[in-house]
Amino acid sequence: VFEDSLALQFGSGRRTKREALLEIAGLLMLLAAHNRDHIGIVHAQPGGYKLFHPVRGHRAIMQTAAEFMARPAPALDDLRPVATPWKFVTHAAPAHSIIVWLGDFPPRENPPGWLVTRQRYQPVGVRIDDPWDRALPDGRPITAYDPAGRQLVVLDPRSRAHQEGHAAWRAEREACFKRLFPSPLSRLTVMPDESSLEALARFFHAHMRLQTR
Repeated sequence: VFEDSLALQFGSGRRTKREALLEIAGLLMLLAAHNRDHIGIVHAQPGGYKLFHPVRGHRAIMQTAAEFMARPAPALDDLRPVATPWKFVTHAAPAHSIIVWLGDFPPRENPPGWLVTRQRYQPVGVRIDDPWDRALPDGRPITAYDPAGRQLVVLDPRSRAHQEGHAAWRAEREACFKRLFPSPLSRLTVMPDESSLEALARFFHAHMRLQTR
């Protein structure tokens, strides 16, 4: 499940959160092709979603991956909500499937029926954290474009109100992410300029160590 919200189009460095998340999605599809797994994709965007039906085999998965990667990013002036069809996902996927949810994960309530989803499937959350998500930039005030609010905002690292507001938002965002995925082995956070391959390798190695105990 790729939740393509406008917030993913932010990036304070060399690439956006969306670009980094797409790279991870591509690596997961390569892994599925290698393991001869079935893989399907729900690409949720403002106003709707595109379903890529489950396929198996290297050629079929690579074709699906190419079609998915070629889909354009949402327009920055499209303020319709991103409504992931969770009711459809939980009825379409076989029991005990691994559901990888890739998105920005802002503070919000859990999707309806999420507890049942966790019991029926193996959900894994993958999130990209921009450096500005973790701390305000140092120095003078900066004017930045907020794609979610479609407006210019001024970030002042010297402002106590801005510092406290950012800290509260970060704590709430982290709490919501942990509520969705209580086990540390069910959630993965990667920085945009971090090696996606190395991050996935560490994640899978942690799972392997747990299984061998």
